[in-house]
Order: sequence, then structure tokens, then C-alpha cells
Amino acid sequence: MESNLDLAALRVFLQVAELAHFSRAAADAVVAQIQALGQRAFALPLDVADTASFAAFATQLRDGLAGWGARHIDGLINNAGAGAHASFAETTPAQFDAMLAIHLKGPFFLTQALLPLLADGARVLNISSGLARFTIPGYAAYAAMKGAVEVLSRYQAHELAARGIRVNTLAPGAIATDFGGGAVRDNAELNRFVASVTALGRVGEADDIGGAAAALMRPGAGWITGQRVEASGGMFL
Repeated sequence: MESNLDLAALRVFLQVAELAHFSRAAADAVVAQIQALGQRAFALPLDVADTASFAAFATQLRDGLAGWGARHIDGLINNAGAGAHASFAETTPAQFDAMLAIHLKGPFFLTQALLPLLADGARVLNISSGLARFTIPGYAAYAAMKGAVEVLSRYQAHELAARGIRVNTLAPGAIATDFGGGAVRDNAELNRFVASVTALGRVGEADDIGGAAAALMRPGAGWITGQRVEASGGMFL
């Protein structure tokens, strides 16, 4: 993303850029939507579970920025994710390792690889989950990684503060998107259940999270760092 990406463009980006596996066509559609808002954008492929590819990705990003006459980015949102639904007793090592690679190891080392490209005073936003606060059986491995991400964010906020880099965590509740096979969006029974345990009486929408993330990335939020902000509509209060 370009450093001056505005609120509307950031919300478009966040509404779509959600999954660990993201098609070229979908990425191009996001770029087109952002360009339609009068902003510049380009999309680069990245497997967040493949830490060995991060150095090459950083080089591609640097080269892309150079094409715009830029050297740094003002923000990084670690938003890629994938779900794994299994009870604690039935979770396999393969499922656990996949959650570790995508949700914790990936953001840890991707942020590390991009430190030279982050401007002093930049914002980093790590996406967690409401499941790190409340519990729903079947998400032990996923939620454990998200809890670790919240701890990581505090350490990053402390250690990167010398450069004025702010690091926060955004924790969504259940959102009606393609995530998890679109269950929250498409399963009427699940949708009703989530709405029934949410103070605002409905499931979350992508725009709810896009708006929250955009707010935390804007200059006016510069005095917020090392914090966990939950955007769940009051789920399980």
C-alpha cells in the first residue's frame, strides 16, 4: 500500500485481503477498487507460512515502492489467516503447526523482514481474535496463536518505540466473510447464535473491521500503542 492510502481505500483493502490463500484475480480486483478511489496500489503474492520467502518479498516491495519514487511504508497490517476447527483432544500436530506458521511465525518474521522498509513513526497492526478473550470449543489451536500475537504486539510496541513505531492488536469477533468457509455468513443457525450473544444484536461485517483498522492506522491514533482493541460488537460481554 502507498503511504498516503486514505481511509476509504484502506477499508476496501481490508474488506478483501483476509485469507492466507488469495487468488490473483481477487488481488487485481482490490487494486482496481483502490485505483478507482484515486489511489495507487500494486499487489504482490506471498505465502505467509513460508518464512524463507520473506526476504525476496521485501525486495519486491522495495522495488515496487521505488517505482513510485518512495522508500518506505507508513503502515503494515498482519491480516492473513486461516481457520482450523477441531477440539483440543482431536487437534493434530499438522493442524497446530499450520496455525503456528500462519498466525504467529508469519507475522513475527514478516514484520522483522520489513523493518528496513517501515518508516520511523509507522504503524503496525496485528490481527488477533475475540477468541483470545472468550472461549468456543473447537478453536484451541487457533485461539492460542492469537493470544500469542497479542503478547507479541506488546513486545514489538516496546522494542520498536525508539523509532516511534506504534504497534497494536485488533481483535475481531465473528465476521460474515469467506473466512472459515463463510460459515458465519452462510449458516443461518450460526448467524443467529452469534447475533444472540452480541450486544449490538448482529454479526460483524467486513466494513466494521475495515473501519476499526483504518482508525487505528490514522495519525490521530498516534498516542495508542501496545494495546488490544476488540471490534466484536460486544460479543459475549
